[in-house]
Amino acid sequence: MINDQKLTRLLFLFPLGLILSCHQKTEKVFEEKTAKTVTVANENLIPSAKDSISGTYISKAEDCNITLIISKDKKDYKYTFTTQNRSLKGKAIFSKSNSGEKYISLEGIQWDEYEGDISNEDDTDSDNSKDLEIPVGIDALYVKDTLTIQNYGNAMNSYTKISECGLKYIQLIKANSKK
Repeated sequence: MINDQKLTRLLFLFPLGLILSCHQKTEKVFEEKTAKTVTVANENLIPSAKDSISGTYISKAEDCNITLIISKDKKDYKYTFTTQNRSLKGKAIFSKSNSGEKYISLEGIQWDEYEGDISNEDDTDSDNSKDLEIPVGIDALYVKDTLTIQNYGNAMNSYTKISECGLKYIQLIKANSKK
């Protein structure tokens, strides 16, 4: 009889333990995913780093004529993006990942082509065309005096951000400034 009571308690507590265990694991996974996101905005960067971001960035590649000017306007940063076909102006947002990588997001620049993630599409669905919204905003990795933009994707995630330049990775290098 004592063994039956212990077995009954064990059978009652076991599912409860599983539920609590799964709930805690879900919270831990959510916290880990949240911790990996980019969290730091303009005002949280070190002032000396922010001041060094302002300037003129130029592509050194012959077939990729791009100029990006970043300047400070009161508390915010602005950009002027110029290619052979267009000249755009907008707001530049700076962020920093938890691992310390710095990024610059050029708001308002619409990507030139976007087919989206096609890795999960069936061959039979090829007649059904999706109305995909073309993303707006171009992110660049900022390391020292170089901005790097991944310009296009691959067969599974097809996009082109800046069609005027055929490079996969566009590097914009800061021009020497005299103060």
